[in-house]
Amino acid sequence: MPKMKTHSGTKKRFKVTGTGKIMKQQAGMRHNLEVKSTKRKSRLNTDQVLAKADTKVIKKLLGL
Repeated sequence: MPKMKTHSGTKKRFKVTGTGKIMKQQAGMRHNLEVKSTKRKSRLNTDQVLAKADTKVIKKLLGL
């Protein structure tokens, strides 16, 4: 049986930490940035831990 290929879109969007958690980019930093406050933009700019319910699917797509 051949090896599972890593999903290309998933590997671009998610990073795995050393402890095995999956990090994702927060949504909302693409447009209308002049309207948003500096505090809001800095909060949106940090990576976020993926919800536990989604980790199983994402790990499968990443080949973990």
